[in-house]
Amino acid sequence: MRFVRRFSELGMNDVATVGGKNASLGEMVARLSERGVRVPDGFATTAEAYRHYLKHNDLADRIGEVLGSLDTNDVTALETAGRQIRGWIAEGEMPADLAEEVVAAYRELGREYGENTDVAVRSSATAEDLPTASFAGQQESYLNIAGEAALLDSIRHVFASLFTDRAISYRVHQGFDHMAVALSAGVQKMVRSDKAASGVMFTIDTESGFRDAVFITAAYGLGENVVQGAVNPDEFYVYKPMLKDGLCPIVSRQLGEKAIRMIYTEDARHGASTRNVDVPLEERQHFAITDEEVLTLARFAVEIERHYSEQAGEFRPMDIEWAKDGDSGELFILQARPETVHSQREAATHATYRLEERGEVLVEGKSVGERIAAGRARTIESSAEMAKLDDGEILITDMTDPDWEPIMKRAGAIVTNRGGRTCHAAIIARELGIPAIVGCGDATERVPDGEEVTVSCAEGSTGHVYRGVLPFTVERLDLSGTETTRTDLMINLGDPEQAFRLASLPAAGVGLARLEFIINNRIGIHPRALLEYDQLDAKTQAEIDRHTVGFADRREFYIQKLAEGVGTIAAAFHPRPVIVRLSDFKSNEYAAMVGGAGFEPHEENPMLGFRGASRYYAESFAEAFLLECEALRRVREGMGLTNAQVMLPFVRSVEEVDRVLALMAKAGLERGRHDLNVYLMCEIPANALLAEEFLEHVDGFSIGSNDLTQLTLGVDRDSSLIEGLDERNPAVLKLMAMAIAACREQGKYIGICGQAPSDFPEISEWLVEQGISSLSLNPDSLLPMQQTVLEAEKRLA
Repeated sequence: MRFVRRFSELGMNDVATVGGKNASLGEMVARLSERGVRVPDGFATTAEAYRHYLKHNDLADRIGEVLGSLDTNDVTALETAGRQIRGWIAEGEMPADLAEEVVAAYRELGREYGENTDVAVRSSATAEDLPTASFAGQQESYLNIAGEAALLDSIRHVFASLFTDRAISYRVHQGFDHMAVALSAGVQKMVRSDKAASGVMFTIDTESGFRDAVFITAAYGLGENVVQGAVNPDEFYVYKPMLKDGLCPIVSRQLGEKAIRMIYTEDARHGASTRNVDVPLEERQHFAITDEEVLTLARFAVEIERHYSEQAGEFRPMDIEWAKDGDSGELFILQARPETVHSQREAATHATYRLEERGEVLVEGKSVGERIAAGRARTIESSAEMAKLDDGEILITDMTDPDWEPIMKRAGAIVTNRGGRTCHAAIIARELGIPAIVGCGDATERVPDGEEVTVSCAEGSTGHVYRGVLPFTVERLDLSGTETTRTDLMINLGDPEQAFRLASLPAAGVGLARLEFIINNRIGIHPRALLEYDQLDAKTQAEIDRHTVGFADRREFYIQKLAEGVGTIAAAFHPRPVIVRLSDFKSNEYAAMVGGAGFEPHEENPMLGFRGASRYYAESFAEAFLLECEALRRVREGMGLTNAQVMLPFVRSVEEVDRVLALMAKAGLERGRHDLNVYLMCEIPANALLAEEFLEHVDGFSIGSNDLTQLTLGVDRDSSLIEGLDERNPAVLKLMAMAIAACREQGKYIGICGQAPSDFPEISEWLVEQGISSLSLNPDSLLPMQQTVLEAEKRLA
């Protein structure tokens, strides 16, 4: 056929013929089906068909004349030109020879799926889905199209959509010649995701560019809502290297609101053939897909990425749309394109944006871009008001569909009520290099129009809009050519949301991952309040119910959230070691959690009270401690992340070590099993004084210099009345030297994870001279301290 090609006849060498999207569909149908990747069948019109259509209707010269003198920065002129051109194309006559081939291919598809089968008609431009430009959402798609007449009409409208306002502006912005680009209409069997779920997935982390994660979003109904940002979807991260039989490497699950579902209409079968309906609250409170389906999608994603990387001869991350058929229960891939932001980023550069101070939070949502921007807020409710946005202003709107692209490049940042991290607004914001906060809920109501604000996406996965212009800094570090030290330089990290970004640092691993941060920020509830829920008052129960939405089992909520936090850090640094310190909350800190006050004693000095190892085996807390053990066992055995090791904090006696190890073993977390190392925080003088005895029961020490200093010198480090006493005191140094010597003598690990090396370079030099195995530092101290350690090692050589 001259004007139509079946998917099975296409491959990536046919981009000039059928565009990137349809060439990719053909590539997957022809070459990935044997690897188990399911793609609905279909066909595509060719670039020649599009040009034949324009010639038949005498349109090419007229279109070129209109665009030749157009200033795309003039939003009004752009709108007028686009509407005129689209009208000419949509109202044109379909050439008989082109119509004949389309109808023949559609009837052939009907023999496979049934007469007048429902199809999706999507655009595929011959310059789109390239590694350097996404063209995401620039043209139109038509869903639930059935019948020959409706199909031909939809193809006319797809051809016309090459000249949407956003597509015209985007081509100018990217430097593409309008008339050199042709359009192919992809006709693909519809997947009945209106009865199930759909979404988008990336084969890298979209924020940090971390390569070993698949990021999956999911919502109920047809996928247009996810792509357009009309819903806040569920989100999942899967660690690629552990996608093996028997493992479940889902390191993060985030329940989305999923307030609406796009379904088929039962009347007209063209254009407005879908509609949105509300999702019942009960369904919103459950994930749209199961864990097994998440893993299946991740396997599809890995196979697709592997195939396209092999073809390209280099790593090729992918942006993929998927759908679940509600009739068959099967999962399908609808399209795949190269990811275009992180694939172009300079890997040897690490940029860190940091707020110097914080202020009043006006609104928060999901952060995109890891940057900070400040400017005047401008609330725009529809595309008709686009001219109101001045360069550098902060665009505040409900959602930014592709029609907004002509002005998005003016914005200093974007803030939306709706949308997830894979919506169109997020994709374009990344491409433009500006921060965005999506899914805020009520930003258009809470951010005052015309007021100066600061948009921060540099504080993890939650982005904040602050009132006023706040000072911030940008530090750009060149990671190329860094020398390796003999002493391992590790980092302290408690926030899983920072893990993928910090994984690019030249660290030997994580020397201290504190469970307290994860418990506080991801759980926020006292573990006994979850275990003894029936004893709580109604108000506390209601608050716990709000926290645990989506979980039928409150015990499972605690374990899963904790496992995901640890698993994210362990995945980010795998196979580098991640030393996880078990919880070391003090009684007043536990009491401050939801439901905690009734389970904690009042202590005059909690710092020296019911904390650390002595809490774990206490009758009042042992069952709660077993939840931590189960979470870590799940990370190591369920996710396969055996690089996660365990550290015991605040151990007062050798007998306590044995009691805690026995309790851990009861929970399946046994020292030596699957190479599990158990380390001890050396932070009490007794740990150093009896180092030989303690080391008979553990695999090494990590010095906690803060508590060790306070307990050695009898000082409160937070007191402003006592100054001049710190880790450099000879008594503290002597205890640290004893611990280092004992570990070296027994051939066991000895590190330090306290604040001292980050604060005092002379301490780092001294520790290197003593023969310490590793220094675990604050992330911003890693590279500066590297030079200090190198110089110390050279002096010792």
